[in-house]
Amino acid sequence: MNYTMNEKTEGTLYICATPIGNLEDITLRVLRVLREVDLIAAEDTRRTLQLLNHYDIKTPLASYHEHNRSGRGPQLVSKLLLGTNVALVSDSGMPGISDPGWDLARLCREAGVDVTICPGASAGIAGLVLSGFDSRRYAFEGFLPREKRRRKEALAALAKERRTMVMYEAPHRLLDTLRELFENFGDREVAAVREITKKFEEARRGVLTELIEHYEESPPRGEFVLVIEGVQEIEREWPEDLAEHVGIYIQAGLDEKDAMKRAAKDRGISKSDVYSAYKIKK
Repeated sequence: MNYTMNEKTEGTLYICATPIGNLEDITLRVLRVLREVDLIAAEDTRRTLQLLNHYDIKTPLASYHEHNRSGRGPQLVSKLLLGTNVALVSDSGMPGISDPGWDLARLCREAGVDVTICPGASAGIAGLVLSGFDSRRYAFEGFLPREKRRRKEALAALAKERRTMVMYEAPHRLLDTLRELFENFGDREVAAVREITKKFEEARRGVLTELIEHYEESPPRGEFVLVIEGVQEIEREWPEDLAEHVGIYIQAGLDEKDAMKRAAKDRGISKSDVYSAYKIKK
């Protein structure tokens, strides 16, 4: 856009990315916009105020979040139509990703208000890159549905997804989610990425049973990005008999434990199922 903030009769909505941890992860453009707009619409005004104070920005704040968006959204659009320039920020990262920012952008588009973006940090992209999984094609899922029926349907559909999957999860729900993923996906490879850009940043990668065991012993802390491998193409015809399948890897030099783990991964089933079949046959 070639105009400046003072050249238009209507205002502009600036969608501004904010840091996901380290306060230095903010662009010079975002800092300038936050200083120059008339109003900042924030998901959590208290959290945004900490950022503004850090950079000595005095722009007024208004709350805009999931619980007030139906009323506050039209109010903000009215202000924009009257010439008010508004910056939209979330608690952290890019507004519109797993927060109600998308709805305000929709309302502005429908009302003919200009919308532009000031890009920056995003936890989902950062987690994907840190995970080491194939990032050429991926599916962003955000938070899984909380309602049981919708959650069950979502997991059943995702179990067939071939692309790398990216999800968000809170620490107090992490273990339950990992167990549900195991029940639906089998012992799939996954990375649990937490505290991104902070002092204790960690990307822990392994199969689901390994991560479940780890977090049962070490309670999870911090907000998590889960990165999960998609269904892998079977590169060869495996024998119907599970014990024979395990035997292929043992003959290749793996010990029994690793051989059973590889066979479970090939078939998308749990290691316990492979273990039972292998021990019975043996």
